[in-house]
Amino acid sequence: MRTVLKWFALVLAVLAVPAVGATISAFATIGALNSPGPQRPVPAAAKAPHDPAKPTAVVVVGDRGAVVSDVLAPYEVLAASGRFNVYTAAPRREPKPLTGGLDLVPDFSFDDLAARLGAEPPDLVVVPALPDVGEPSTEPVKAWLRTQAARGAKLLGVCNGGGVLASAGLLDGRPATAHWLKLEAFAGDYPAVHWVRGQRFVDDGDVVTTGGILSSIDGTLHWVERLAGRGVATGVAQAIGWRRYGTAVPVHPPASLPDAAAIVNAGFRWNPDEIGVLLTNGVGEIELGSVFDTQGQSLSSRTLAVSADGGPVVSRHGLTFLPRASLAAAPGLDRLLVPGATRGVAPQPGSPVPEYVHDRPGFAYDVAVSGLARSTDVATARWTAKVLELPDDGIAFEGPAWPWLPTALPVALVLLGAAAVAVGIRIRKRHGAQG
Repeated sequence: MRTVLKWFALVLAVLAVPAVGATISAFATIGALNSPGPQRPVPAAAKAPHDPAKPTAVVVVGDRGAVVSDVLAPYEVLAASGRFNVYTAAPRREPKPLTGGLDLVPDFSFDDLAARLGAEPPDLVVVPALPDVGEPSTEPVKAWLRTQAARGAKLLGVCNGGGVLASAGLLDGRPATAHWLKLEAFAGDYPAVHWVRGQRFVDDGDVVTTGGILSSIDGTLHWVERLAGRGVATGVAQAIGWRRYGTAVPVHPPASLPDAAAIVNAGFRWNPDEIGVLLTNGVGEIELGSVFDTQGQSLSSRTLAVSADGGPVVSRHGLTFLPRASLAAAPGLDRLLVPGATRGVAPQPGSPVPEYVHDRPGFAYDVAVSGLARSTDVATARWTAKVLELPDDGIAFEGPAWPWLPTALPVALVLLGAAAVAVGIRIRKRHGAQG
């Protein structure tokens, strides 16, 4: 028995270094996705046009930010329809970090939005995944949601925004869904909700909830169809390149663990690439989301939002973003990605050559994930499509098969640890023999 315990202890000692290193690295990688940016002056609020004849849709962002695609994809779907007043709102009007470090300046604080809309609630409220779901810091958002729901607002819970609605008590006794990675956890945290598995969205009248990240497009188009007609929804789907509207799209089953490639990337890319993402005026919101979320969900790199002069940038449908650096001052970038249709960015001394992500036809996320396969590896790209809930039938997966370099790191650490233990045992035996 003593021998078994001794060998068990030795195995644990060999595995301890890579395990501890992987844990620290994974927490740092995931934590960096929602890290706040530096303090910067907040641009004055634009005089956003408001047409009282149109319904109003509001995309909510929490004080600690939100998942970038959960905000930008529904926003562009609604804005591209031309049938809604579409705004972003937060408890306070200050920069909010979207995953990957894209800092959004909301159109309104909750108080300013109330002043704009008067006695009328928003017709539709979009609730994205928040990084602090279930924590006290989300209480201002939950209280506001409860008020809007009581006043008759319709709700769209996007991805783990279903958890936000559940934590606010707005899904009790109702069917709902969320991201496949979180469904089982939510079922334990919010047992009063009838969690539905295997669907891209669940319609329960005045509340629609969606599955994984890009299921939000299906759920948002569903609301567009309900509020503005199927013809309008079809036109929006065509405009954004979403060819799956109206079709049965498969959904990943609930799971508790990420793929092996994600574990390797999160735990053993101890020196991830620093990727600059160049923000330009007029860039599409979905194009932006496709770059930040593809890189972020891959867990293989870190992104830095930059602009040519470091100043604010306004997207295609009027969202304001604050970069975290100017292109010239961006430190130590390994690559520079340019979302959207912008071409001819002048290379900066010491900066990488610009790579135009959307330089080929196709849905923005299909193209971005395909580019990830070429620049990183196919296994990482397939994981990214899976976690994005992006059907991979339109994606060209071409590139290295596996993240071999970060995989070699734990193997090398285990071998070194085993060698150290073997040397230690030999030295101990030698001293014992001499004694």
